[in-house]
Amino acid sequence: MAALRWLTPRRRSATARSVLAGEASAEAARKSAQSAEATAPDTGAEPPEFPVHGDERAAAFFDLDNTVMQGAAIFHFGRGLYKRKFFETRDLARFAWQQAWFRLAGFEDPEHMQDARDSALSIVKGHRVSELRSIGEEIYDEYMAERIWPGTRALAQAHLDAGQKVWLVTAAPVEIAQVIARRLGLTGALGTVAESIGGVYTGKLVGEPLHGPAKAEAVRALATAECLDLSRCAAYSDSHNDIPMLSLVGHPYAINPDSKLRKHARELEWRLRDYRTGRKAAKVGIPAAAGVGAVAGGTAAAIALHRRRR
Repeated sequence: MAALRWLTPRRRSATARSVLAGEASAEAARKSAQSAEATAPDTGAEPPEFPVHGDERAAAFFDLDNTVMQGAAIFHFGRGLYKRKFFETRDLARFAWQQAWFRLAGFEDPEHMQDARDSALSIVKGHRVSELRSIGEEIYDEYMAERIWPGTRALAQAHLDAGQKVWLVTAAPVEIAQVIARRLGLTGALGTVAESIGGVYTGKLVGEPLHGPAKAEAVRALATAECLDLSRCAAYSDSHNDIPMLSLVGHPYAINPDSKLRKHARELEWRLRDYRTGRKAAKVGIPAAAGVGAVAGGTAAAIALHRRRR
C-alpha cells in the first residue's frame, strides 16, 4: 500500500477499495477455476489471426455486458429472481428502466449501476449462496443463453484452442459470472464479490463493484497469481469504462464499442470488432432484428414508470 501514500484520504480510500475488490475477485476466480472442469464448446467459427498457439503465459480477459452477451447480466438475473417471487413489480420496473437505458445509450451509467447494485444486494440478503448459484443456472437457460454474441464466443474459443485460459471480467455478481463462464466452457470469472457468512449473504460487498479501475486491479492480481505476462495477454470490452483494463494488456480489442472507446481505440490503433448489424444497431448497441422487441418492451416499462412517478 506504499504506493497509495501520496493520495488524499478520499482518493486513497477509493483506490484501496478498488484494490480490495480486485484482489477478492481474483481470489474467487482462481478458487472457482481450480474446482471446476471446463469443457470448451465447438462453435465452428473461423478463428482470428491471434492468439499465438501454446503461449502458456498468455490469457484472455472478456468483459461480459454487451461484449459477450447482449444487454446487462444483472437485468436478466433480476428478471429471473422476479419470476421466482424474490421481489415485487416495482423493482422489476426499475430493472427494466436500467436495461432500456443501457440498450438505448449503449454505455454504462454509474448512477444506474449503483442503483442496480443496491437493489441486488437488498434482494439477496439472507439467502444462501448455494441457492443463488442454483437459480443462476436456470436463469442462464431462460434468458442469457440466446443472447451470447457468436462472434465474441468464437474469439474466446480461439484462445481456448490455443491452450490459453479465458476469463470473464464483469461487475455482475461473481456467482452469476461463474455460471456463465462455465456454461461457455471458459476458465473462470472475475466479478463483484458479495460478502457471505456461513454461506449466507449479508447484504454487503467485499471492496467495491468490479467496475472501471477495479477490473484492472482484478486482472493484475490474477495475472500475478497465475504467472501471466500481461504484454502477451488480450482483453476485450465494449465500454470506455474498461480502458484501464484494456490498457494493461498487449492485445486490447474494442468489441461492439461505445463512441468513446471507438475513438480511443482508433487513436491507439487497437483492434476493433463489431458484431451488431445495421445503422440502428450501431446507435443503440444491439442487433437490429433480435433486439427490437426487447428495446420496445424495456422502453415501454420505462415510460410507464416515469408516468407513475409524475
